Amino acid sequence: MKIIKRIFLALIIILGIAIYLNYPKLNIISGYASKNLTSNALISKRSVASITANDNNMPLIKLADVAFNEKEKIGSATVFGLMERKTVYREGLGCVLVNDSFDASKMTLKPRRNKVIDTLPYPFGNNKALDTIFSSVDYKQLLKAVDFAFSAPEINKTRTVLVIHKNRIIAEKYADGFSKETPILGWSMTKSIISTLYGILEHEGKININSITSIPEWQNDERKDITINHLLRMQSGLEWEEDYTKISDVTKMLYLDADMTKPQRDKKAIAKPSEIWNYSSGTSNLLSGILRDQFSTRQEYLDYPYKALIDKIGMNSMLLEADMEGNYVGSSYGWATTRDWGKFGTLYLNNGNWNGEQVFSKDWVSYITKPTKNSDGVYGAHFWLNAGGKFPDVPKDMYSANGFQGQYVFIIPSKDLVVVRTGLVQEPIFDLNTFLSGITKSID
Repeated sequence: MKIIKRIFLALIIILGIAIYLNYPKLNIISGYASKNLTSNALISKRSVASITANDNNMPLIKLADVAFNEKEKIGSATVFGLMERKTVYREGLGCVLVNDSFDASKMTLKPRRNKVIDTLPYPFGNNKALDTIFSSVDYKQLLKAVDFAFSAPEINKTRTVLVIHKNRIIAEKYADGFSKETPILGWSMTKSIISTLYGILEHEGKININSITSIPEWQNDERKDITINHLLRMQSGLEWEEDYTKISDVTKMLYLDADMTKPQRDKKAIAKPSEIWNYSSGTSNLLSGILRDQFSTRQEYLDYPYKALIDKIGMNSMLLEADMEGNYVGSSYGWATTRDWGKFGTLYLNNGNWNGEQVFSKDWVSYITKPTKNSDGVYGAHFWLNAGGKFPDVPKDMYSANGFQGQYVFIIPSKDLVVVRTGLVQEPIFDLNTFLSGITKSID
């Protein structure tokens, strides 16, 4: 009996030490679990059981106990009964993880949408895609490549794949529980949406990306020389830690801060602009804040992404979630169906031309695909590149919007291809080189 008591006491002590050492992380763990659960349940319309068993089944995150009130549109999570975090839904702005300072009455505005119902076939419309057989496509090889993505599902964890060639769907596949109607969280693919808005503003003659930011707090120190171009290329020289495994700049921003446009703005410079390349989600949210400042009213800011891009190309499923202060979380929180993500890739494949209308200049594509100094050829301007041959068996002209856990929109101009893949793991666990090379080799 004494031995059992000692063992029990030892376990209590070990548990106590573990909680003490990890207590600060509980805020992040329960925050992630709460936000991820609520957004998936309300936006993707998926079951709590599925989200818990899959999306939240991650190291540490799976320790959280979650609850969801569908009627009230509120989700919550705790860890060992501690550090409860709540997530609430706001019409038009999606779900937001809240803290004690949250005041729902302050955020009554929502974006005004113009979801055009058209008669055009996909991708330029939302009607049934045309059935087109290309003699230049080896469909057996293509389907083999698509099937590879869904093989070993416990490892690859692919959810959806869409392949578009010459503006026609040539392959499409969905895992159980997902369909062409299921919105998918793009995570950092949202960064490419934010970048595109700057390309549109420049095409409209409303902004010069080589101009300095004019942020008041930067005007009396070395940060005064930072341009929008530096921010788009992640080469501002500002301090930032992008580490999701601990309490870092990025996890504090996403799961603690009310205004996500501020954290990067408040960081000191550790290098001159363009001297270093440092990937930063804080930079993308700072760009969302700078975008907000281009408009005289908050309503115009909320409307612009939909008016200028999203609704214009019929991405009717897309939703950009906002932080507690009503700023779009440009780093991480864009949702859209696989087909709507495919529309975004198609816009780029056509050099900014959407069914005859030039949404942004062809020069913008050249700009975002130009390798950024010190990025080893893997990064342009809020888009990822294969210019340095990271994927050796895939054309070097490929560029992409990439997101956490393997969300991808690939644009491959030399093959007239757009490939969308979504899932729960990214490379190197998911072998992108084999997947993409199989698709590209199927096209003559």
